[in-house]
Amino acid sequence: MSKPLVALLSGAGVSTDSGIPDYRGPEGLWRKDPAAEKLVTYEYYMGDPEIRRRSWQMRRENQALEAEPNAAHLAVAELERSGVPVRVITQNVDGLHQLAGMPVRKVLELHGSARSVVCTRCHARGPMEDALARIEAGEEDPACRACGGILKPATVMFGERLDPVVLAEAVAVTKACQVFVAVGTSLRVQPAAGLAGVAADHGARLVIVNAEPTPYDEIADDVVREPIGTALPRLLRELARTEH
Repeated sequence: MSKPLVALLSGAGVSTDSGIPDYRGPEGLWRKDPAAEKLVTYEYYMGDPEIRRRSWQMRRENQALEAEPNAAHLAVAELERSGVPVRVITQNVDGLHQLAGMPVRKVLELHGSARSVVCTRCHARGPMEDALARIEAGEEDPACRACGGILKPATVMFGERLDPVVLAEAVAVTKACQVFVAVGTSLRVQPAAGLAGVAADHGARLVIVNAEPTPYDEIADDVVREPIGTALPRLLRELARTEH
């Protein structure tokens, strides 16, 4: 008998213990500094060299690439290693699920990756580290080395569509899973939030782990309000036991 598929939707709350700030929570970046939202809005970024310069400086200063996986990331990777089929659908761009040991092919990054850059003209990709090294060396707005086009982080900025291929795969995984765990996400930003409803509609057990109430709590089988760093490892250990 095959083991049930577990799908895990992870939001910003999963990475706060790694020192990466939540964007929309009570202490979130957008609440503290609404002007910062322009730095990650496609229209402003593409149209204003000064916005791009400030955006690159923000990335140079925030040191997100130095963050390490925390107990929640490690617990997810441990569940996958135990033999339970796991797929991660993440709203995060930090790459910490992969650093914790989740196979790259089993992580769907809905909002892209902050660890890479992409040319907006020729679509060439490269490491974010290389672009930041050019900033350190004095370039304020590094252009694509291949074609001279505007470089941007390989993240989905405000005003950009999600990658339809990645989204379609996320929907397919959600429909196929038997357990759907939404963790550290407000479940308010569509279309990612709607995956919780899709999972429930297709008969999955829906578990929500989040400090604040979400719009999907009413249809969830379990709602956990405890800190993610302790609640998720315990929950996933229980899952591993029951799925074996």
